[in-house]
Amino acid sequence: MTANPNTSAPASPLAPDWLAVPADLNALHAPMWAAGVARNETGELAIDGIAVSELQRQFGTPLFVMSETDFRARARAFQDAFNEAFADICGGVDVYYAGKSFLCTAVVRWVEEEGLRLDTASGGELAVAARAGIPGAAVALHGNNKSDAEIHRALDMKLGRIVVDSLAELERVAAIAQNRGETAKVMLRLTPGVHAHTHEFIATAHEDQKFGLSMAGDSTDQAGLSAAEEAVAAAAGHDSIELLGLHCHIGSQIFEPDGFALAAEKLLDFLAAMQAKYSIVLPELDLGGGYGIAYTPVDTPRPPAEIAQAMAAVVRAKVAELGITAPRISIEPGRAIVGSSTFTLYEVGTLKTVRVDAPGSGAQNVTYPRRYVSVDGGMSDNARPVLYDADYSAVLASRSSTAAPQLSRVVGKHCESGDIVVRDVYLPEDVAAGDLLAVPGTGAYCWALSSNYNYLARPGVVAVRDGSARLIVRGETEEDLLNRDMGA
Repeated sequence: MTANPNTSAPASPLAPDWLAVPADLNALHAPMWAAGVARNETGELAIDGIAVSELQRQFGTPLFVMSETDFRARARAFQDAFNEAFADICGGVDVYYAGKSFLCTAVVRWVEEEGLRLDTASGGELAVAARAGIPGAAVALHGNNKSDAEIHRALDMKLGRIVVDSLAELERVAAIAQNRGETAKVMLRLTPGVHAHTHEFIATAHEDQKFGLSMAGDSTDQAGLSAAEEAVAAAAGHDSIELLGLHCHIGSQIFEPDGFALAAEKLLDFLAAMQAKYSIVLPELDLGGGYGIAYTPVDTPRPPAEIAQAMAAVVRAKVAELGITAPRISIEPGRAIVGSSTFTLYEVGTLKTVRVDAPGSGAQNVTYPRRYVSVDGGMSDNARPVLYDADYSAVLASRSSTAAPQLSRVVGKHCESGDIVVRDVYLPEDVAAGDLLAVPGTGAYCWALSSNYNYLARPGVVAVRDGSARLIVRGETEEDLLNRDMGA
């Protein structure tokens, strides 16, 4: 395989400041890819030795390609790192895989086999958990607007925890459990007012949003009493509620540890205050997830051991300061387990190059080329760029190339100008129709957010392990779409 010789190509003025011209367009930036992804002797991208052209031949494109080996390794890494870091504090940690990032029955089984638990956010996700056969005691249910049916299902499955999001929901859970003659195991989701350094729509612990019980003292009609404290007192008064503890989640795609540390300290302060005021011992504390992954070469995710040690140091010091027994800690990595385990494989179709005014060129009318590379998927299989302005990367996957780099924009086939898969990436000038592109880091919130916009069928998901590939989610067909149309 010949490396790209054009190591001195100038950056395009149209490129964002963070995007550098790669020294070698054929190279793979390891943090963005699953272990086992590499170029083979012909320069084609392969996973566990299976070439992408063979995956296309068997399963078509677009296609989500997941490394089961990588998924399991990342799950074990979180489990092992946090258990080791917290062993002297609370005996270990319960790791809940956040099913909202990507869920199917195969993944639930991997989660259980690797010793993790499962976090769900809807009745549908509970249905997947039930079909996979994971014990209800290892499952949690989130959500800011749980239906009565979802609460009943949680009790039917004897879930290990229902994470209550509001005072009204607490009363509904208590009433349903009482009418059934049962006790619901409940955690209270609090908003500690910590704003993660992330996109506004995925920062979830500041006050002005839909999730959780506010810890601010003026958040209820009772003077000086926060919604969080009122919920603790109310839960303690219900015989049908077993109050396990507290939960928070400050956001997603976070790289810096300061937000997690501040949230942990605030929740431990609150836990100690409730113990002192109401003589209520809350035995569990869930610090959520939100650990970032590498979508581009400039993203710098932290290894699980580093995250675990930093969080353990904060918890260890805080419980010592407060003089309380440490609660059992749990965390919820989802994206950090599944995100980099997967890439999406596309086939290139139409290409065109446009001339764009250079930033700040004014009346000089200086233009530069931007190439549009259209692929056979788009916002229907990855809505994150249009929802969050999320950045991704891409590589030419079906072959290597010695052509010069060209600033490109990978776009989908939908009837929307915002249908962008990769906003800015350098690809070889000789990319052509029929080539395959691979976009890494698509394991989390891509298939989960997929749609049938423009009546495109949602892609399948293939799991690869030990040189063998199998479908774990079948791709839809047009017949699947038409079967729901009841006719005139």
